Amino acid sequence: MKLKDEYNKVFIEKLAIKLSDASHSFNTKAFVQSIINNDWKNKELKERVGTVAKNIHIYLTVPYKKQVSILVNIAPKFKGLQLFIFPGFVEKYGLNDLKTSVKAMELFTELFTSEMAIRPFIEKYPREIGKQLLAWSLSDNHHYRRLSSEGTRPRLPWASPLRNFIKDPSPNLPILENLKNDESLYVRKSVANHLNDISKNHPELVLKIAKKWHGKTAHTNWVVKHGLRTLLKKGDKKALAIFGLDNAKNIRTEHLCLSKGSIKIGDFIHFEFDVINDAKQKRAVRLEYKVAFVKANGNTSNKVFQISEFSLSPSSKKHFKRKQWFKELSTRKHYPGTHNISLVVNGEEKSSVRLELKPLF
Repeated sequence: MKLKDEYNKVFIEKLAIKLSDASHSFNTKAFVQSIINNDWKNKELKERVGTVAKNIHIYLTVPYKKQVSILVNIAPKFKGLQLFIFPGFVEKYGLNDLKTSVKAMELFTELFTSEMAIRPFIEKYPREIGKQLLAWSLSDNHHYRRLSSEGTRPRLPWASPLRNFIKDPSPNLPILENLKNDESLYVRKSVANHLNDISKNHPELVLKIAKKWHGKTAHTNWVVKHGLRTLLKKGDKKALAIFGLDNAKNIRTEHLCLSKGSIKIGDFIHFEFDVINDAKQKRAVRLEYKVAFVKANGNTSNKVFQISEFSLSPSSKKHFKRKQWFKELSTRKHYPGTHNISLVVNGEEKSSVRLELKPLF
């Protein structure tokens, strides 16, 4: 089932009943009919959320404060992605009532998340929301702490970018400092993802932060490693050096071979190879492989896949065998042509092999 299908007729009818129970003037039949129509099946998830929010606003004919009070009371009756509608309503209709909306976002983030809902408030009330976010970062509630980081991510997936934070992420750094060693993995993942967002525009800033945090605790080490993942996949020597993985000298790869020289789109290949340490001391190794996927215009786009990080004893080798699919994905469409598969050791390409990808039919 597609994500958008969580917003189906059964859900809309249940929502209508709960709204009607809370407000006797609510027109259940008109509400359902205004949503479930010929256009509904063509709408994607965010469009469906927006349509439902719009019709709640139309048919729940009470002031915004009362609307929110009703939504807060009925939200626990729902679960999973269906809860998206509640912070979505605040995002769309709450901008002119900051106090009511902030309280609602606190409640909804405990049930689902308000990471998207808070973003227009950040843009409209930067000073007021900035203080609230900093307070949340010190809260005993891990949902609030996570919201302070996730809601301010410059490049949050599915959400509009926060361009001011893309240009200058410094307002968010005190929040990340407060959360870098958080006891909750839920929060630490957000901090790491936030750092990764910043690294795409301000790599030197993130490297400076990473050097300061690394080695403090196991938690901060994890955050740094996950937060530098984009720079690590790019083979950034400064990022690799933080973990002692910047030197590829005297480490080589041999016997790289494919199970087949050509396959059709939708199939997979195996490839195997050896990694050899020619040095006289133990070496730390970050092993990845890179696939140059052919694009529609005939050019290629590289995708890096991590294999492993390990230590290799002096004058020793390790054998690897991996599987690579070329099936169609929602995030990648495959095109026929010559694909290059290369091995990357500590950020440096060592050997490569070509694969011919043929049309499915």
